[in-house]
Amino acid sequence: MVDEVALVPVEEVEAARRGLAGVLRPTPTWPDRALGLLCHRTVLAKHEHLQRTGSFKFRGAHHLISGLGPHQDLVVAASAGNHAQGVALAAQLQGKRAVVFMPAGASLPKVAATRAYGAEVRFGPPTVDECIVEARSWAAEHGGRFVPPFDDPAIIAGQGTLGLELAEEAPDAGVAVVPVGGGGLLAGVAVALRARRPGIRIVGVEAAGAASMRLSLDRFEPTACPPMHTIADGIAIKSPTALTLAHAEALVDDVVSVTDDEIGRALLVLLERGKQVVEPAGAAAAAALLAGKVPGDDPAVVVLSGGNVDPLVLGRLIHHGMTAVGRYLRLRVVAPDAPGALARIVDEVADTGLNVLHVEHHREGARVAVDEVEIDLVLETRDPAHRLEALDRLRARGYGVQQL
Repeated sequence: MVDEVALVPVEEVEAARRGLAGVLRPTPTWPDRALGLLCHRTVLAKHEHLQRTGSFKFRGAHHLISGLGPHQDLVVAASAGNHAQGVALAAQLQGKRAVVFMPAGASLPKVAATRAYGAEVRFGPPTVDECIVEARSWAAEHGGRFVPPFDDPAIIAGQGTLGLELAEEAPDAGVAVVPVGGGGLLAGVAVALRARRPGIRIVGVEAAGAASMRLSLDRFEPTACPPMHTIADGIAIKSPTALTLAHAEALVDDVVSVTDDEIGRALLVLLERGKQVVEPAGAAAAAALLAGKVPGDDPAVVVLSGGNVDPLVLGRLIHHGMTAVGRYLRLRVVAPDAPGALARIVDEVADTGLNVLHVEHHREGARVAVDEVEIDLVLETRDPAHRLEALDRLRARGYGVQQL
């Protein structure tokens, strides 16, 4: 089926670039020393999270909307955040009215930003896929032009302008690593790079909890993945379409997946070492490199595709990332029920340089001897080796220690 779908020509991507001239914010492609050291190869990062509206989505939305005639003054979209903001700003710049359907549980900062760009927000069903159905129906009823998040040649062409920039900004890269949700960005980048850098490898990265592109490639048709569960909500798409799948099948070398723990680790590295605030979906490509899922030692360029993350969620994501890289240690320690026992344990922990974040001291309900107590500790460590040092020290002092 996908063989019958026409691919977007690179000429359309070039036309989109001309139309976006003076509208896009130039985003840099810089060497990332921290990622390079950890991945044992040269790594360049395309900082698209610094784009207008905080993601690449503005590119495709602007290209599609700018091609509408003056009689088409209403555009309609459905999104949990990034596409919503891209459509809202693009419509505002083109003097058109935008109505965006967002899930009822959408992030409040993303809702506020969409409204600030001039769009009317309507809350729909709880998932983006359901909102898309509702938005299409509403657009048809009210004479609006539905702007899909990825399933349109104009959207793909607009996202492909990022690929033209990669070809120029990372001329020595042997592999380009791109996040995948519905596949619009991957498709557009692949069109541009195959035309400008035919020898480069192109690898898509999706969340393991929403790995519909890999499943669809394996089955040779768009296939919905099982119930989705991932922290990377920006790429949590139930299924690609025939259009995006055809591009991936024809132009992309591989599609790999990363776990939430791997995404969390990448988020922490980008924030702590690179000083970059990137949302989980935007960190997927870096996560694949860090997890060793993009083989080779040739230079790699990764797309940091978005940075729209709720500050409240960011705190949880940081804690998740710190847990994933072994920066927290939870222990259950059985100690004598005697004065000073807790203080001695805390002193032992302090001598190893660990920071005590939380302590719970139990007599009642604990499965210990009558003259013992159970102490639960949450500790902050430097790295996994530091964790082992603390465990070994406590055990050497005769404490019964269980890692939780």
